[in-house]
Order: sequence, then structure tokens, then C-alpha cells
Amino acid sequence: MASRLRGPMVFQVTMMIVVAGCAGPSAPEEAVVATYTLPDTVTFAEHIAPIVRTNCLPCHRAGHAGPFPLITYADVAKRSRMVRDVTGRGYMPPWPADTTYARYLGERRLDARQIALIAKWVGQGLLPGDTSALPEPETPIAHHGLGEPDLEVWLPDTFHQPGDRRDHFIIAKAPYELPRDTFVRAIAFVPGNRRAVHHMNGALIEYGEGTKTDVFTGAQYIDAEVMRSLDAFTALRLANDDGTYPPMVPSAVNYLPGMEATVYPEGIGGYYFKRKGTFLMNSLHYGPMPRDTVDRSHVAVWFAAKPPERPLQELQLGTNGVTPVEPPLRLKAGEVGTFHTQYTLPKDISVLTVNPHMHLLGKAFLAYAVTPQNDTVPLVRINQWNFRWQYAYTFERMLPLKKGSVIHVFGTFDNTANNPDQPYKPPRDVVGTDSRFMRTTDEMFQFFVNYVDFREGDERVELGKGRSAK
Repeated sequence: MASRLRGPMVFQVTMMIVVAGCAGPSAPEEAVVATYTLPDTVTFAEHIAPIVRTNCLPCHRAGHAGPFPLITYADVAKRSRMVRDVTGRGYMPPWPADTTYARYLGERRLDARQIALIAKWVGQGLLPGDTSALPEPETPIAHHGLGEPDLEVWLPDTFHQPGDRRDHFIIAKAPYELPRDTFVRAIAFVPGNRRAVHHMNGALIEYGEGTKTDVFTGAQYIDAEVMRSLDAFTALRLANDDGTYPPMVPSAVNYLPGMEATVYPEGIGGYYFKRKGTFLMNSLHYGPMPRDTVDRSHVAVWFAAKPPERPLQELQLGTNGVTPVEPPLRLKAGEVGTFHTQYTLPKDISVLTVNPHMHLLGKAFLAYAVTPQNDTVPLVRINQWNFRWQYAYTFERMLPLKKGSVIHVFGTFDNTANNPDQPYKPPRDVVGTDSRFMRTTDEMFQFFVNYVDFREGDERVELGKGRSAK
């Protein structure tokens, strides 16, 4: 961000940033020096408003996930010390992936200079500057400017959440029936109550012609902490009429506060959409609320006029995936352990998006590929896992990986009393299973890779094309 410096004096700040090494979760640390300049005087209008509007406004506005607005000078000044503290600790804005390891589209992160600007603004007494010259804050354009959705698939009933200040994890379905099969460019989950809905991981279940008479029967909501595995499938009546199970597209739609539809350039990605199906919300998380509240969310769907030129494919490693967790995911009470899974690519691919997943005992996550030439290609590193903030990370450009490359994934889990998210007091042994529906207090270790078959020149394909710039 360009800044006009006032007065003859310019402060130069040097910060030592400790960055974990790339070779693995126990690799040595190295120091990176960031040098930047700060103006003599920091004002809200000139320096702070652009930071807040880009990084805070998407969630901290009316009807969205942030518990209070951060739009005007008065909004930010009222909570200035909190803003300084949470940005200084790196707690906000939430972006778990280490951007010194790999870079992604839509990063919500502050660099060292922006953090220092906020701290200096607070230290100088919250100078407003010429706030009259500020333009009206623009409402972020939803879903990268895709426009109104072609289809809205609503959860059939309202969810009533008790005001017990507890997290609630729900399994739910949103069925649909169309006149004919079609093609889909993008899918997004739209919370009805953004203050209550924390995150959602969802799959697309598609029924072949004549395999399912009525997609609308069955339970609407199931408590994920009580029921799991095939019991949930049975209660939701997701099976075909003959009792077999329909094909499922995992991770077809996901949601976190501030998350938009995953949109790739024209012709890349998308789905073939059967006329009968259901969106399975296999982890719909409602955060703690002090009062009883309700929610009725829906899924927005944008059609495509023709099938995708390069269909999206998905690779799932670890729990429920094509590769085993090694050693088997058994977490003894009071211990910290690291687990590994790996996959050798049978063909050339170009990676678009990666999505790490663990539960409450997760501590750190690392994924990278090693090429046949023994080069290391970073995929994602999360140094401090937070179950409440799980993103799908889309690269700025396609990331080609050659046949024979090995994807390595490491997950570190903390099953001690020192883990603030420890669900058991005292800790107890936890064994990972391959059940499709596990409680949050169970544990998983998964890594999803969305990709297309490789073409020459893919390394130059910018995945942000076709998105709104706002």
C-alpha cells in the first residue's frame, strides 16, 4: 500500500520473523529479516482504513460472522486495542496457512508493515485524519461477481440452536430435483444466520436415472456428536431404492466465514449435475451462542452452458482416502504424535486447490511433493492448527506435478491437557477410524487435492482470472 510520508523523518523498522523450515515438521528454523518504513504520523483515513476494509470488512459487517462491525473510524477506534492485540499476535485476520511457504489466491493476511502501522496508530492516539475524504465502504462482491445463482437448494427445515454457549455439529441434507441433467460452474454454501454458522464441509450425492424415487424423505438434521457412520446415512435415507449407495463428490461445497465460491477460469473445473441429488452437509458447525437462535441455510448453484473443458478431479489422502495413515492414527492420552501419508502420482497433473483437514487434536500440518528430479514443491504448511479455521487453498497459478512425483503429508496431533481444544478432561486415548461420519471428538487426518490433467503451459495459467477483483 502506498503511503504519503508526512514530515522529514522516516522511521525504519527491522523485524526478525522466525520461519519453520520446509523439509518437515521437525526441520530447523531459519530467520528472515523484513525491513520496511513507517510514516511519522499514522492516520485512520490514509493508512488504517484500507487495511481494515480489505481484511476485516468481509466478515465484520451487518449480518456476517464478525461479532461487531469494523467499517467506520468510530467502529475501529472503539475496539482499537483489541484490533492491535489480535493483529499483533497473528490471530486476526484468520489465515492459518504459512505464506512464507506457499502463496494462494484471496489471502487474508497482514504483512509486518501493516501490523506495525496499526500498532503505531493506536500508540499515537487514534488520529482520524481526513475521514470526510474516505469513499463509502464498498460491500464485497459476493462469489467473485458470478451474479445471481441459477438454483438455490435450501435445507428443508429450520435448525433451532439452543443458547447454551456450546458448539453444535450437525449432519444435514439439502435435496433437489431438476427437469434434466445439466452442467455446473460453481457452488457456494450461503448461511442463513452468519453469526451462528461457523463452518460447513459438504459433499454432492448424485442419483442415476431410476435409482431414487424420492430424494426428499428422511431426517433433516442429525446431531453429529451422537450419531455417526452408516446410521447417519440410514436416518437421512441417502441410499438408492435398492439399498446400494450412490456416488458422492466429496468437498463439492465448503464454507468458512468470509469464504466465497471456488471459481476457476472459464472451462476449468465444474461438475456434471444429475437431475436428482442432494447436498450432504457432513459437518455443519454452529458456534456457541448466548441465546436461542435459528438458521436456515442454502446452497447456491451457477449453471454452465457447456461441460467443462477440463473437468475437476479430486485426490483424497489419509482417512477415508486412497492412502493409509502411517502409523495408524492412534493417539495415546497425554502424548503428541506425528503421522504421515503419501501418494505417488500415476500421471502428470496440474494442482488447483488443496484442503487439509484434522479435528480438535490437530497441532500442525505439512504437505509437499517431491518430483522425480528430487525437487521439493511446497503445497501447504500450517504451523498452528485451528479446527475453527479450515480453508481450501487455491494457488495463484496452476501447479504442475509430473508423473512419479510423491505427495508427502504430515500431521502432528496433541492429545495432552495443554491442548486448548482438548475435548476430554482428562485426555483419553483416541483412535482414528474410517467412518464417513465421525463426531468432532473423534479424529481425522486428511488431505484433498483438486486438480486437472496436465497440459503444456499450465504453469502460466492464472487461476484468479474470471474472479472479481473485490
